[in-house]
Amino acid sequence: MAPEPAVPQPPDDAPEDAPEDYVGLGAEEAERRARARGWPSVRRLEPDAVITMEYVAGRLNLAVEGDRVVRCWAG
Repeated sequence: MAPEPAVPQPPDDAPEDAPEDYVGLGAEEAERRARARGWPSVRRLEPDAVITMEYVAGRLNLAVEGDRVVRCWAG
């Protein structure tokens, strides 16, 4: 039997660095900060983008409007 693949885990952002704290940052800065903090996957989306609701461990979603993050969530 093959071993199960490792599932990436989100970084242990301190409470003051929770995903909601990316809101208001410029898109480039938010993505750079998320990667520096250990998020293995960062996805930019338009605020009303149609997406699947699958949860992906280790992914940070950034809803970006006019180069500013307006919403952010893990998964």
